[in-house]
Amino acid sequence: MHYTLEILRNSIYFLCFVFLLSSCSPVQEKTIPKVHTVEIKQMKFQPAELTVQKGDTVVWINKDIVAHDVTEESNKAWTSSILPLGKSWSMVATQSSNYYCSIHVVMKGKLVVQ
Repeated sequence: MHYTLEILRNSIYFLCFVFLLSSCSPVQEKTIPKVHTVEIKQMKFQPAELTVQKGDTVVWINKDIVAHDVTEESNKAWTSSILPLGKSWSMVATQSSNYYCSIHVVMKGKLVVQ
């Protein structure tokens, strides 16, 4: 009987130890990717600067009367096709980038990826 109580007591201690140990480990918070929209209208990207999390999707929608595109500025790492009125283009954000419309080079935007 004494032996059984000792096993039970040790088992309870072990379970408490495992519980405490598991509660001390950092919790990996899983973030769900979000979708962000940039409107192209009045010859501007709106918003001109957008901050997103890595893995989020950015959608550019042309609401202007003329066609535009979206092109990464420094080395043209990515670019959309030409977007007529009402068309959109999207990409998953992996790094911060400055971008512009290669058709109307005065149109500039900034994507900040955290």
